[in-house]
Amino acid sequence: MIVPRSQPQSRDVSGHYDELDRVYREVWGEHVHHGYWRSGDERASEAVDALVDLVGERMEPEAGQHFCDIGCGYGATAERLATSYDVEVTGLTISQEQHARAEQRTGSVRFLLRDWLHNDLAEQSFDGAYAIESTEHMSDKERCFAEAHRVTKPGGKLVICAWLASESARSWEIRHLLEPICREGQLPGMGTREEYVDFAARAGFELLSFEDISRQVRRTWDICLLRLMKRLATDSSYRKLVTSSETRNRSFALSLPRLMLAYRTGAMRYGLFTFARPATEQGVRGESELQKEAPCA
Repeated sequence: MIVPRSQPQSRDVSGHYDELDRVYREVWGEHVHHGYWRSGDERASEAVDALVDLVGERMEPEAGQHFCDIGCGYGATAERLATSYDVEVTGLTISQEQHARAEQRTGSVRFLLRDWLHNDLAEQSFDGAYAIESTEHMSDKERCFAEAHRVTKPGGKLVICAWLASESARSWEIRHLLEPICREGQLPGMGTREEYVDFAARAGFELLSFEDISRQVRRTWDICLLRLMKRLATDSSYRKLVTSSETRNRSFALSLPRLMLAYRTGAMRYGLFTFARPATEQGVRGESELQKEAPCA
C-alpha cells in the first residue's frame, strides 16, 4: 500500500472535489473517471461511456434490480447504467458540489450526500454494487469492502475500477510518482492488486475476474493535460486557481504529468475487479435462523 506522508480525512477528500469542481467538470468531464479505448479510434466521450458499459457488462444487471454506486460523482454513470439496463441506482458522494449536480438528473436514480464508510444503508438492500475510481479515497479499505458486502444481497456482484500500485514499483517511482499522486489527489492509500483481492476475501467476496486495462485507459491523462493547458493559456481564472496560495488543492495539477509517467513506467496500473458475494450464504443463514425460531420439542 502506497501511503502519503500526510493522511487525508473525509473532509479533505470532499474539500478537494468541491474546490476543484469546475476543473473536474471541464477538464475531466461529468463522469469523473477514465475512458476505455476498445479500438483506439473512439472520441474521448465515447471512451468514457465505454468504461461505464464495460462495468455494466461485468455487473450483468437484470431489469428492475437495484444497484449502489459507491462514489457516484456527478451521477452521470449512475444515470447511464439506469437507463441502459432499466434498473434503479442509488449513488453516494461526499462532495456537496457533486451531489447538487447529481440531484438534477432524472430517471430511476437517487443520490445521497453521505460517507460510504458511515452510510447507514440497510443490509442486503442492493442486487449489486460498483465503485469506479472511488475506493482510492477510502481511508479504511477493509471497512469499504465490508460495507459493500453488508449492503449487497447474496449472489450479488461488486465491480471495482481502481488505480493500483505495481508490486514491482521501484523506489524512485514510489518517491516521485506514486506517493505524490496520493498526496496531491487526497488518496489515503493506493493499493495493489493482491491487497484488493485480500480486502475483498476478508469481507466475504469471491474474485470472479481481474482485468488489467491500463493500456486501454492511459490515454485519458494525455487528453486531460492538453485540456488543462489550453484553459491555462486562455482563461485567467484557471491560472489564478492553479497559482493562488488560497487554492488548497492547487498541487493536483502536478499530478497529471506524474500520472502519465506512472502509467508509462508501469509503476501504476488500472484494474477492473469483478467480485461476487456467494449465493449460498442466504441458504445457510436461513437454516440457522429457522433453527433458532423452531419451538423446543
